[in-house]
Amino acid sequence: MPILSLDDFTRDALPTLEEFATIPSLSPMFDAQWAENGYLEDAAQLLATWAHARKLKNVEITIHHLEGRTPTLVVTVDSTAGETGTVVLYGHLDKQPPLGNWSSGLDPYVPVRRGDRLYARGVADDGYALFSALSAIEAMEAHDIPHGRCVVLIEASEESGSTDLEAYLDYLDEHLGNVELLICLDSGALTYDRLWVTTSLRGVVNLEITVGVLEEGRHSGSTSGVVPSSFRVLRQLLDRLEDATTGEVLVKELHAEIPESHANSAHEIAVEFGDIIAKDIPTLEGVELMGADAEERLLRRNWFPTLSVIGMGGIPGPDIAGNVLRPFTTAVLSFRLPPSVDATRAAEAITRLLTTDVPSHARVSVTNVHPGDGWVSPELAPWLAPALEQASLDSFGRSVGFTGEGGSIPFLGSLAKRYPGVQFVATGVDGPESNAHAIDEMLDLPMAVGVTNMVVTVLEAHARK
Repeated sequence: MPILSLDDFTRDALPTLEEFATIPSLSPMFDAQWAENGYLEDAAQLLATWAHARKLKNVEITIHHLEGRTPTLVVTVDSTAGETGTVVLYGHLDKQPPLGNWSSGLDPYVPVRRGDRLYARGVADDGYALFSALSAIEAMEAHDIPHGRCVVLIEASEESGSTDLEAYLDYLDEHLGNVELLICLDSGALTYDRLWVTTSLRGVVNLEITVGVLEEGRHSGSTSGVVPSSFRVLRQLLDRLEDATTGEVLVKELHAEIPESHANSAHEIAVEFGDIIAKDIPTLEGVELMGADAEERLLRRNWFPTLSVIGMGGIPGPDIAGNVLRPFTTAVLSFRLPPSVDATRAAEAITRLLTTDVPSHARVSVTNVHPGDGWVSPELAPWLAPALEQASLDSFGRSVGFTGEGGSIPFLGSLAKRYPGVQFVATGVDGPESNAHAIDEMLDLPMAVGVTNMVVTVLEAHARK
């Protein structure tokens, strides 16, 4: 039976989680002055203070600072089961920006609880993670349930593609020691009625492309029809990457074969839940979704490459738009990659297509290229599979679910390369209406408690294996 209740979490963790919600600890990609502003450090200090208040037998709590890099909080709890390998429990404290105006009564930095839901930026993605991990370990020690050596690692650059992660993994390599299990608490859930374990994550390539045609803007009456439009050239270049009619990505290096087991899983989920992906998307009336059916939409989200234009520069807003042929256009491109695609190779192919034989010989620069590999979960060990099933049955009364996710967690790919053969449990609370990265982000508190109890079950199984 679960040893942690919603009342326990509400009493011991929720007040500090709500305080964490008030800190605008934006990821470096969204706050160039993050070091001067100090919000990432404030968040790390707050979480460290809460960690110090836990009743743990042998614990070491350190905020590490590598020069020029965001802080990383590491909480190390000694084994109560004799000599064991290390279990790494992962989360992050940096946040996405508010994105826009939140709904009436809600604010990104003013936590609001409505029933069993907590609304604020960063509470689900991924502020709850430290509270979940340490609450589980604390409860285990209070109930004399054995656990192995645990290292809780909370980074602060995940929303920027974990740009500082590799440096910290190098720095902490000796401290991490013999890693046997990684529990990642930054993934998603299709529903809130069971534990969901992530079987794959897409990779990502983000970059900026700037197309320039003039040293300065000029009256369109005197230059249009003579000077090529930078926006038109950009459109032509994007057509090399994506079919504008179907949305299919045309770059062969960005495609991968879908494993049969993952295709079968998508079929089973579609049979049980119907069009579960479409149900959680707030499309406008009449908009037709991509994909022929529920099964294909699951696979499109998890295994298809995609291109999204997520930002534009050099284009005035409608209120100040004048009759000017603009000197340049900048677009920020975000590619999601199938889990098994090499992100660096994909980035090279994209850059080559954008910079070779440019229409009208316009000036093109590709900058801020950030590739991140995806991840495919290895087969579960004989001791881990039944532990996950038991955890789901105990907390939710339903069997565990397995599914791929469309997002990216670079940490998993990094650890998989460093520790081949390590066991992984990737799970999380980002389910229906959680709105991670969007307005009205929400943490489903019973789901957080269920995930916390899962940590207890898995850590005990690891200690007894």
